Amino acid sequence: MQLPLPLIKNVVFVGGGHAHALVLRAWAMNPIPGARLTLINPGPTAPYTGMLPGFIAGHYEREDLEIDLVRLARFADARLVLGSVTHIDRLAKMVVVDGRPPIPYDIVSIDVGITSAMPEIPGFTEFGTAAKPLLDYAKAWLRFVGEAPARSSNDVAVIGGGVGGCELAMAMRHRLSVEGVASTVRVLSAGPLLPDLGDKAREQVRARMMHDGIEVREGCRAVEVAAEGVRCDDGTTVAGDFVVGAAGARAYPWLSELGLATHEGSIEIDETLRSITDPSVFATGDCAHMGFAPRPKAGVFAVRQAPILLNNIQAELRGKRSKSFKPQDDYLKLISLGSKAAAADKFKQTVGGDRSAKALWRLKDKIDRDFMDKLGTDLEPMEPPSVPRRSVKGLRAAIEEEPPLCGGCGAKVGADVLAGPLAELPSSTRSDVVRLPGDDAALLQFGGVRQVITTDQLRPFTSDPFTMAKIASLHAMGDVWAMGAEPQAVLVTVTLPPLGPAQQGEWLREIMAGTAEALAGTGAEIVGGHTSMGAELSLGFSITGLVDGEPITLAGGRAGHALIVTRPLGSGLLLAGEMQLRARGGDVAALLAELEHPQGEASAILARNGATAMTDITGFGLAGHLLNMCRASGVGATVDLDALPAFDGALGLAGSGLRAHLHTSNRTAVPDLADSDDPRAVLFFDPQTAGGFLAAVPSERTDAIVAALGEAGFGSWVVGSLVDGVPEITAGSSAG
Repeated sequence: MQLPLPLIKNVVFVGGGHAHALVLRAWAMNPIPGARLTLINPGPTAPYTGMLPGFIAGHYEREDLEIDLVRLARFADARLVLGSVTHIDRLAKMVVVDGRPPIPYDIVSIDVGITSAMPEIPGFTEFGTAAKPLLDYAKAWLRFVGEAPARSSNDVAVIGGGVGGCELAMAMRHRLSVEGVASTVRVLSAGPLLPDLGDKAREQVRARMMHDGIEVREGCRAVEVAAEGVRCDDGTTVAGDFVVGAAGARAYPWLSELGLATHEGSIEIDETLRSITDPSVFATGDCAHMGFAPRPKAGVFAVRQAPILLNNIQAELRGKRSKSFKPQDDYLKLISLGSKAAAADKFKQTVGGDRSAKALWRLKDKIDRDFMDKLGTDLEPMEPPSVPRRSVKGLRAAIEEEPPLCGGCGAKVGADVLAGPLAELPSSTRSDVVRLPGDDAALLQFGGVRQVITTDQLRPFTSDPFTMAKIASLHAMGDVWAMGAEPQAVLVTVTLPPLGPAQQGEWLREIMAGTAEALAGTGAEIVGGHTSMGAELSLGFSITGLVDGEPITLAGGRAGHALIVTRPLGSGLLLAGEMQLRARGGDVAALLAELEHPQGEASAILARNGATAMTDITGFGLAGHLLNMCRASGVGATVDLDALPAFDGALGLAGSGLRAHLHTSNRTAVPDLADSDDPRAVLFFDPQTAGGFLAAVPSERTDAIVAALGEAGFGSWVVGSLVDGVPEITAGSSAG
């Protein structure tokens, strides 16, 4: 079998700025074989600066100005690491990220933007809000607007009289006016207002601000920010319940600690967008200084640097010549005027005037939306390889009948396929091995010692081996915890994708570090394992656990007992949606963060409070695992579909028609719902990765168990009950 080409070079993008976003999109259209891409960003989205004033004014929703980096990374086949970079070790060629092993690079590119924080002004950190980072400002603004009716005053003060400060002042004034909030908005400018605009454009913007009742104080330098407002250098205090810092911009301090040449904290680059100190380091956007052709900080330069950055990184990988970036002397500035109107300026000449303000807004809106569509809604999954013309009859139909193969437990073989081969196994002849009907673990007996043993293996559901190792190991641990056992020993089986020798060691270090971090505190020890190469990454874990007393199995359920689940459902939908570019990045990031939390304490709480049957919800979904419990316990079950908890975004994906690969097989558990398109029914059959526990508990203990789980930080939902009768499930809506 011909394996994919090995990955032998690491390209790391630090920051999800405009240039990096465009490079990733373009890379997907023309990738360089052998290169592994990694994007590092603190969050799953990055803001588009052009739409910020419109969002603050209320013309856009927050999602409208957020670049979905999860979707973009999947489109570009790049690993996305959600974390904050604290340092780059250029000697070792490692990017240091909080909370995980360092990330190696052959080429690193930095596009982290700037900050308008003003720590040099006493009180700003406590009482002020920096306009950049944009998403932090956006959150603070929404909170201020939401709480405005409860305040006696809602005065706004903007420190900074440049284009950005004036745009935000007009936007905030418009939003407060629309909300019916009485307020005064003031702009404090240390020098003349709008120094970067021509006279006509400056007067047009100033006139609009005066019309809107915005007060402008020129020659007013802020020297302190307090709870009541801003104190200026002339001794006066300007009232401000919401103080925004928009005066200039500065680089993040850690950039000055890299040993690179900088200009006012920004990395100095040459015409090829490389650091003038280190050719393996590229920088772009506002965090870079073009010493060869200095320009003001503006997103337009980052956008126009992107094609050169793409070309030069790929040229470096291929041993080709680089190109030079030639920035334009000026650019068209479209300035938001609060309402859906805009002014324009280029070469300090006004473009249009008051009569064309609405048309200019429409132009700006189209430019901004086209940019975001290019990085969002226009992204489509790459077409799968076509079926060869000379192929077995029925091959195309077999492929088209099934949803695309998922990662995680969505890729598991269905219960209907497993049933036959497992039933044909010979009966056990050992007295010290107990097979438990329906359970994924076996019970081993050594004199007075009882040990459970289980194994699990997953194909990739994330492109980050560190994250995958953490979640996959906890996923495997679920079978041990569900039986009330204490984890003991772990064997790790790793199949690496095609990699160069150096990359093999890098991936293994991340996998073992992730596994060790996940297992810390569980009592389990890694005792060995096996490593091989294959077509893709695959992780397996064989785990033993010790049982003190009788294990909790599927066979202990009793009629009248309540059914509790301890984690929302829908991970299969979200992971399948992420692979098909249909899930929101924020929802996927929240899911993965939840799945990294160990659930051992949750199982212990259920066991201490009298759980009689318990299992972890994985590939067969809630429906399949509940049916196994019913069969083993000899009872039926009723389930209220409306009570099923869902991860954010899962129901929307279900309603859109998306299904995880194992969904069709799982529907056989409840024939009456097999054809239902109700999103809650889809959730019922959805295969889970590192799912929560399903436990049968005495109904009189339900409230105490829910309270105990909540105090320990775990969710809990009562979704139904066990009933007398044949082992089958009746599911419906409590709403009728």
